[in-house]
Amino acid sequence: MAEIIQRDGTWVFDGDALRLTPGRDKNVSLLRRTLGELTVPLGALAGVSFEQGKKTGRLRLRLRDGADPLLHATGGRLTEPHDPYQLTVESDRYGVAEYLVDEVRRALLLDGVPAGPVHAYLLPGPSVPLSVSAGDGTAGFDGERVRLEWNWKTEESKSSGGARSIGVAEIEGVEWQPAVGLENGCLRFRLRHAPTKAPAKYDPNAVELWGFKKDPLMALVAAAVQARLPHPAAAPENALPPSTSSMSSTSSASSVSSVSSAPGLPPGAVPSPAPGPDHDALLRRLRELGELHRDGVLTDDEFALAKQAVLHRM
Repeated sequence: MAEIIQRDGTWVFDGDALRLTPGRDKNVSLLRRTLGELTVPLGALAGVSFEQGKKTGRLRLRLRDGADPLLHATGGRLTEPHDPYQLTVESDRYGVAEYLVDEVRRALLLDGVPAGPVHAYLLPGPSVPLSVSAGDGTAGFDGERVRLEWNWKTEESKSSGGARSIGVAEIEGVEWQPAVGLENGCLRFRLRHAPTKAPAKYDPNAVELWGFKKDPLMALVAAAVQARLPHPAAAPENALPPSTSSMSSTSSASSVSSVSSAPGLPPGAVPSPAPGPDHDALLRRLRELGELHRDGVLTDDEFALAKQAVLHRM
């Protein structure tokens, strides 16, 4: 096991996962403190590095593309104070930081973890329910619906329609943009069959952000919603695999005949596909296993086996 404890936070590596806990120092960002402890499985890592400086150094984790809904939702726009995958290291702990890097790299090599993208989220995203007030409104998410409420600073043309309630099934994508310079940021929900080019100031499905202290917390809402949307690497709905598409014209007759002859079905009936595991349930299970492991209910071996079983189902 490798562990480094700093005012900025604590990182612990047990061979299977890295546990990242934000510090309690006043300089630790509100976003990191609100997000809380993260457990990053080894399979989600693409690499780790340590950069030395004159007074302080910095540990950096690089995750595989598509592994974390927070990184996908923010698109690399999280600045250093808010990035949970960086840790400031005091000069007298450089040796410990280098040891941790060596241990993580050795585990990645021994386990043969590829650095390429993944096709399903390996981290569950922020816990819900979640509610953040910033900019011209409040965004809340309970795992199923987004609720947007407006304040006295909201443009009248947007607030006149009242609060918005949006189901996850209605959402095609989520966008978080921080305020930069004189340009305002936003948290925007793109709805299916309702495209818009309206600025966030007038868009009833967006919260406009002005660069204040609580603005970065909107990234947590974006990530929680993103975790429940189809993974960006997933095949589009109603899309056929290339081999199926190319053979569809020649195999339709045999397909009909095989379906009609299926035992227990009337002629022409189509059997229903077996239901797959519920993604949200698996994410909740991962979180529960992590809590049981931290509380000592599960041993290291039991936790590793249970975690691998859940990840396999995902």
